[in-house]
Amino acid sequence: MKADPPRFPAGTTSLIKTYLTPDLFASLARVKTGTGFTLEAAIRSGIENPDSSIGIYAGDSESYTCFSRVLGPIILDYHKIEPHQCHQEHMTPETLADLDPQRQYIRSTRIRVARNLKGFPFCCHIRDNDRVRLENHIMNALEHLTGDLSGTYTRFSDLSPDAYDGMVEKKLAFPKGDRFQESAGMNRDFPLGRGIFLSRDKEFRVWVNEEDHMRIMAVSPGPDLGGVFERLCRGLDALSSHLDFAFDDRLGFLSSCPTNIGTAMRAGVHIRLEKLEHHQDILKDLVRRHHLQIRGTGGEKTAVENATFDISNTRRLGISANQIVHHLHTGLSAIITAEKSL
Repeated sequence: MKADPPRFPAGTTSLIKTYLTPDLFASLARVKTGTGFTLEAAIRSGIENPDSSIGIYAGDSESYTCFSRVLGPIILDYHKIEPHQCHQEHMTPETLADLDPQRQYIRSTRIRVARNLKGFPFCCHIRDNDRVRLENHIMNALEHLTGDLSGTYTRFSDLSPDAYDGMVEKKLAFPKGDRFQESAGMNRDFPLGRGIFLSRDKEFRVWVNEEDHMRIMAVSPGPDLGGVFERLCRGLDALSSHLDFAFDDRLGFLSSCPTNIGTAMRAGVHIRLEKLEHHQDILKDLVRRHHLQIRGTGGEKTAVENATFDISNTRRLGISANQIVHHLHTGLSAIITAEKSL
């Protein structure tokens, strides 16, 4: 019997609606990955949320091969790459010039990468027992961090509601996922199996079982892009010796959302631009030319407050981590020059 194609609500403009034809759905409807993940589960969030831009999640590493006939075109479209382009493996610390020695513009710097572990379903498909087993495995790896990377892991389930809310307010803990993640199944059993690792100075952090198994990040309260990148590289190297990350030679590091594959990196700053706030045509042109994007002060789908913009990379696949950092560095240099000239 032929499976009925999904019914997308009126107004849906997601990439999954664009590329998932009725015939393609019928040919993939009964396909299951080794962990039992199906196309129906993958696109549930895109059907329930008509304003989804992508509309599909991966439930495990195998999703990228089992559903490649629909994920492939979506990946090419979103990442704006050619079929022959693939992941570029180059992530080496380097010295970068200080862009803001007087600390007038850049308020903070953060570079984070998403990582999932081999042998475990991804966060929209994993169940409670495997999630706790995964958390314990990651905790064991974190205990091997030394020096300025060493710190403490906190399980959210061990916190009182007030303590947890306080950490979320300070941007140390992550909140329960949004409606897109809820529909995908990522909020299942929250907060079981979730937590955060903080180094002693809180400048190296790891979120466990948010949208991906790990969100590994280095942060700085100032403009030290080179130092933040160096710390992230060291942290990743240390964790890689104890953890086996889900990786594909062509697609790079595999993530729950196909928008994050490749380097799975977001490198960005909070930057105060009092003049460019009133000349956003100039700012938008600069970020476009340097492969960057503007988000609100609180991140995606938030407003810009007090002239403070979140500016980060747009490209993650077909480009190396070092190239991403260089584009951010040169782009911020041009943006600060423009701000000074107005």
